[in-house]
Amino acid sequence: MSPRRPPEPVQVVKRRRDAALTRLVEGVPYIQFLGIQFDRRGDELTAILPFKDELIGNPLLPALHGGATAAFLEVAAIVELTWSTLWHEMEQGAVPNDATPQRMPKTIDFTVDYLRSGLPRDAYARARVNRSGRRYASVHVEAWQDNRSRLFAQATGHFLMPVSDAKDG
Repeated sequence: MSPRRPPEPVQVVKRRRDAALTRLVEGVPYIQFLGIQFDRRGDELTAILPFKDELIGNPLLPALHGGATAAFLEVAAIVELTWSTLWHEMEQGAVPNDATPQRMPKTIDFTVDYLRSGLPRDAYARARVNRSGRRYASVHVEAWQDNRSRLFAQATGHFLMPVSDAKDG
């Protein structure tokens, strides 16, 4: 029996996970355009949409543009879905390849419920993967601003998963 390898130092694991998330997010120019950021705590992600005047759709209220809200929710869903797959691979011992861009799921449909006007301030979102198979996934996303229990939008999306690079026997 071979001796068991000692666990990696927590800082090394944290750096590897943070680097994988950074590569994932920086690989999508639209995320940079909107200014969306992600806060990682373990395997849980919170998407953050910092307020910018350009995100206002109705200056009379003022309220966030519905398209900006929908894009924020869809990005949160896709990144969560991709991150959950990547996380599983990292936990199985795979080391993400820096040179290979992460393949993202493709949106099949995405339905947004606008529950109230988005105010001119930062917004937050968390996505939950309801089902993820080899070909198809379903994700639910909730967005809030000041109070987590007072959602201003939520969405459900269905996604086509990227084809695996693994070759069959």
